[in-house]
Amino acid sequence: MKLLLTSLILTCILAASSTHAGVEIQPAFPSLSFASPVDLQNAGDGTNRLFAVEQRGRIYVFENRPDVTIKSLFLNIESRVNDTGFEEGLLGLAFHPQYPDTPYFYVNYTASGPRRTVIERYEVTANPDSADFSGNYVLLEVNQPYANHNGGQLAFGPDGMLYIGMGDGGSGGDPDGNGQNRQTLLGAMLRIDVDSTTGGLNYGIPADNPFVNNPSGYREEIWAYGLRNPWRYSFDRTTGWLWLADVGQSQWEEVDIIGKGGNYGWNILEGSYCYPSPPCDSTGLELPIWEYNHPGGAQRSVTGGYVYRGANLSELVGKFVYGDYITGEIWALACDGVNPAVNTLLLDTSLSISSFGVDENDNLFVLSYFGGTIWRFVPTVTAVPEADAPASKGVLAQNSPNPFNPRTTIEFTMYQAGVAEIDIYNVQGRLVKNLAGGRYEAGSHRVMWRASDSVSSGVYFYRLRLNGEVIDTRRMVLLK
Repeated sequence: MKLLLTSLILTCILAASSTHAGVEIQPAFPSLSFASPVDLQNAGDGTNRLFAVEQRGRIYVFENRPDVTIKSLFLNIESRVNDTGFEEGLLGLAFHPQYPDTPYFYVNYTASGPRRTVIERYEVTANPDSADFSGNYVLLEVNQPYANHNGGQLAFGPDGMLYIGMGDGGSGGDPDGNGQNRQTLLGAMLRIDVDSTTGGLNYGIPADNPFVNNPSGYREEIWAYGLRNPWRYSFDRTTGWLWLADVGQSQWEEVDIIGKGGNYGWNILEGSYCYPSPPCDSTGLELPIWEYNHPGGAQRSVTGGYVYRGANLSELVGKFVYGDYITGEIWALACDGVNPAVNTLLLDTSLSISSFGVDENDNLFVLSYFGGTIWRFVPTVTAVPEADAPASKGVLAQNSPNPFNPRTTIEFTMYQAGVAEIDIYNVQGRLVKNLAGGRYEAGSHRVMWRASDSVSSGVYFYRLRLNGEVIDTRRMVLLK
């Protein structure tokens, strides 16, 4: 695996940037909002429900429908969580790979007295929308010297093991040297077995972890090390690669593919550059597959995402979609280990990007920390070109109501008699309905569209033609 990763890095470092305008985001659940959301997960149980994690210590569950209006409190552990409003709080959630047959899920949060990271297991009750607060079982606790750089993610790999991303302990510049110290669990990617125990531990240490039975006192839970603050990572379900975003100190943000036993450089390197300045010995260190800097000393903070494997955004398949918490930019990074990597700017948003998420169908979402909203990735329409409206011939009005369910009214005005056509298209540019087509007199006219049961929720476009000429195209939203 390490040889493979080395070849990946050598290939991906020869990378280029580009821009792309084929993707946009829209509010996924307009009627729901959350307080400082930091994670979004699905249970993989066939219900397609989503679970939103609030930093203060609450998890909400809700139906994955655009018109959903109700969120249920799944778990409230505010009394156990130390949320300072900075980088502490309830930070991660992962369901057991065999859920619901094994009705457990796991959380990662910070606690006080002493300040520490807690990895804890909970059990779901007979009500699948509610967890047992009293049934908590602590697997692991790691003391934290400072309030920042806690990592916080949890993810089960394709091997069924639980991967825990730990930051370097905080402050700035790694003053305790945790990133390069394998005798601590800080600054490392941990890998444990939640279905067994080793010695007096509440979890098992997999026999194939890289430092099992080492003679140097290295922690055997460590899978990889040299990390500063791994803020969001995920497994590509097709390749099994573990993609990770590691937040930089003051100059470089990086994306890594994590391999067994790898040393990812912090605090010898920040990205692929000597920290705090050259010279340094980078022998044996794994370089990032992508990095970007802080122009002019501006603040940046990378947020990891997912390799897209959904069905609706063909141009993103196989690419790692990630963003920046400070700038709101969202990119797609393509790196297959064979061809040079390409980093594509997808969107420049105003969101404070705290995390990404996917549902059971691999649809992709992004969370806005300060906005408290969840956004869905959708394709932009290229097959239905929007035209400048020839004002001398007619006007197309915005439909009302919008959003709507199941019917909406569309009004258009003709300045002279002629043939008018109104067609409705989906986001792929396919014709859904010919709503009007015939001769109309000069004046204002109204037509109504009642969406049939076979038409799903989503964004649609309607277009007015007068005497064969496109007058205008507008967008509307159906929420069932």
